[in-house]
Amino acid sequence: MAFPQDPLDVDVELQIGGVWTDITTDAYTRSPIGTECGRSEESTRTDPSKASLELNNRLGKYSPRNPMSPYYGLIGRNTPVRIAVNDGDTYLRTTGQLNTGASTPDTAALDITGDIDVRFDATLDNWVPPVGAQHVDLAGKFSSVGNQRSWMLQSREGRIHLEWSPDGTTTIGAQSTVAPTLPPSRRMAWRAALDVNNGAGGWTVTFYTAETIAGPWVQLGDPVTGAGVTAIFNSTTVLKVGDATNLLYAESSGQVHAFELRNGIGGTVVANPYFAGQTPGAPSVTDSTGKVWMMAANGSISNRHLVFSGVISSWPTRWDLSGEDVWVSVEASGPLRRLGQGTKSLDSTLRRRLPSYSPLAYWPCEDSNGSTQAYSPLARGSALAVQGWDFAQDDSLGGSAALPTVTPGGTLRGRIPPPDPATNAWALCLLYRVDGAAPVAEQELMSWTTTGTIRRWRITMGTSGTHLFGYDASGALVLDSAIAPISVAFLGWTRLEFAAQQSGGNITYRIGWTPVGNGTTTNIPGSIAGTVGVLNQIDTVFGAGLPDIRVGHITAWATDVIAAAYDSADHGFTGETATSRMSRLATEESRTVALSVYTDPAKPSMALGSQRPEDLLTLLQDCADADGGILYESKTDASLTYRDRQTLYNQTPGLVLSYTAEGEIGPPLEPIDDDQKSRNDITVSRTAGSSARAVQETGPMSTAAPPNGIGVYDDSVTLNLADDNQPPQIAAWRLHLGTWDEARYPTVRLMLHAAPHLIPAALRLTVGDRIQITDLPPWLPPGPLDLIVQGWSQVIDQYTWDIVLNCTPAGPWTIGVLDDKLLGRLGTDGSTLGSGVSANATSMTFVSSPGPRWIDSAGFPTEFPFDVLIGGEQVRVTGITGTTLTQTATVVRSVNGITKSHSAGASIRLAQPLILAL
Repeated sequence: MAFPQDPLDVDVELQIGGVWTDITTDAYTRSPIGTECGRSEESTRTDPSKASLELNNRLGKYSPRNPMSPYYGLIGRNTPVRIAVNDGDTYLRTTGQLNTGASTPDTAALDITGDIDVRFDATLDNWVPPVGAQHVDLAGKFSSVGNQRSWMLQSREGRIHLEWSPDGTTTIGAQSTVAPTLPPSRRMAWRAALDVNNGAGGWTVTFYTAETIAGPWVQLGDPVTGAGVTAIFNSTTVLKVGDATNLLYAESSGQVHAFELRNGIGGTVVANPYFAGQTPGAPSVTDSTGKVWMMAANGSISNRHLVFSGVISSWPTRWDLSGEDVWVSVEASGPLRRLGQGTKSLDSTLRRRLPSYSPLAYWPCEDSNGSTQAYSPLARGSALAVQGWDFAQDDSLGGSAALPTVTPGGTLRGRIPPPDPATNAWALCLLYRVDGAAPVAEQELMSWTTTGTIRRWRITMGTSGTHLFGYDASGALVLDSAIAPISVAFLGWTRLEFAAQQSGGNITYRIGWTPVGNGTTTNIPGSIAGTVGVLNQIDTVFGAGLPDIRVGHITAWATDVIAAAYDSADHGFTGETATSRMSRLATEESRTVALSVYTDPAKPSMALGSQRPEDLLTLLQDCADADGGILYESKTDASLTYRDRQTLYNQTPGLVLSYTAEGEIGPPLEPIDDDQKSRNDITVSRTAGSSARAVQETGPMSTAAPPNGIGVYDDSVTLNLADDNQPPQIAAWRLHLGTWDEARYPTVRLMLHAAPHLIPAALRLTVGDRIQITDLPPWLPPGPLDLIVQGWSQVIDQYTWDIVLNCTPAGPWTIGVLDDKLLGRLGTDGSTLGSGVSANATSMTFVSSPGPRWIDSAGFPTEFPFDVLIGGEQVRVTGITGTTLTQTATVVRSVNGITKSHSAGASIRLAQPLILAL
């Protein structure tokens, strides 16, 4: 028997000493397990996920400070925990370890030497290889032992990669030109089809993706071609799914649903194990071609599905008066709790970036007000001695914390360690800003010393131009290079660069000016006889005539890497998209947080302003706020997940429920028609930029007083955006969300013990998915009811399993699609019934005012039928005659089950209005 006739099979595991350990027998069944994930319907930000359970502690196993516990020293604060149910769809479980997955022996049918078609369907945690790895094995018939290489399918840097060998030794590879778009469910099907002879003297690989192996398949990027007709070596090695090769690549981790191999493109199926519907724990499965697939040591047929993953931060021990019953009531949480505990700001983007390029010397100059010297963060670094500096005065440089202003005649002096090993090149860089008019007389901007022929170098600037001076060991002037006036030297924050290297018997050099945020460097090259030497000190007296100079992020280098080190970081990555910033931050802070990002590379997320010093969680949430997506915690691992705004548009329902089907929806399903989410006057401001306002002035959700509107519900928000063109668009979108005229259904209850057939779909649901409820009762507005899942809470007991979904309307997220007959149709700017109609009338008079009129079926026959709403009744328009603002429509009534008469002047609007996406 199965759940709910038998108890629900639940696993609880702790990571003890780095090993996942099953403690299910110690998890009390007297208290149900409860979990929470995502955000409530009312919230705009996600709360940390939670899980609560009781552990039997009679033996003191779960008292971290008990020396007699077998787990002493191995559990404590933030011990990883995960909870899984063994129910729902089966799959081939791959663990990410060597020898994972399944395999079948070599047969003649698998010895494909010509065209090949490989298809792979899985839900993986590592479609994109983890940090430090580039390749993930998926499937293959490939072994280097005895040179038995045929072919293999991999993920390489998140792209589909097919590699094959024509001779068993050498290999040829092809990789998709674009990365597949990873869906929030993490389930994808990949396909690679190799044409060994494309008829043009070469080979072609075409890549495809689909939601599942059943298709439909959509070509991914451009076909990849190569010169020369090829072939696939006929090896004797086994065919594997999971750990596909004997090489030290990363292995897939997650759920493999199906695999298919065809001889020829779209040709004969020679292997097709479907792991869904198999018996959990089965040692092998047989595919439809008769091939037997044996489970590897670290592979298995499983129906285990994680419902929570997090950490336990405290272990409160409790007992009854007798001392016979001792237990630990633990509450686990996701990473948001830990990230929200500390408020330490990340350093500025320059401070984080520049040391990674190994400068010889670095002074950020971000010291606090009142400092008397500039600190160096480098191990070999020493402080920069300064005079006339007022620290922490100017925070206008996007990639920096506040920088100092320097009074006229101010100085700096700092030692530069020699490079190890020695080089015949060096470079210096100074970020500066001069406000006010350039001085008439040239003033010193930067000066430094070396061990070369030119012992001291100086750069001066003024309205007459820029000079480069060089002095030998005796102090004699040996270089006086006048440079024409350079306007970029006085345009806000500027990067002054100087690089020199030995070239034969000459020193070749360049002076460069890069306006921060512009990216275009003006370079002035030069050359002089002599030896370049090594840098030993920067020693500058800023000219007394320089007005209001600010400086910072001074570096010295053993080679010219200035552009790579400073670019983008100097302006705080202004213009970076929300998803790119989140991914970059997660990579930089990989020891602190893991993050998965779901986005379509072809549809960039919102462009952001500069990344200023803030704590990590604030920076990530700022990205989500600007883009309008959802930042939440994964239920399959203790990581964060970001689902961008565009993945919420026009979704296919992940779960369809019937109100009338027994047990599918538990009570209560209660609509709330209130003003909680109403916002009809929106102001959006850009950080350090302008603002925009959007107001709904007409209609039922307008700022007009009732009954013509609902009154004023205003709101304002400041977002970190890239430019001033963005606030008007975002204000309009937020106004659209805030004036959506529909009742809220804050919660939907699933009683999976009463409807166990819903378990597979319920387990697949993730935050941001759309669900649909059909067959609504007559006392509710006609359906179907479309909702977005924002989060959930669940209670798991032996014989009951309740999930309460937190929901918001999905209607606002159904957006226009160009040339789509349903989603791309324009309505009129106001249309009413010309005369009253009965409940069964099939002809109506449409009056458009002020216009334009409705399209007519004579001129646009293919645009029919379409649906309109009149007084809550959905009416299907099959034809329209007339070319004036008054037209006659032929209609089909009661499309949504509403039957009623309508009076003259009743409003007519499209049932699915065209909604412009942000």
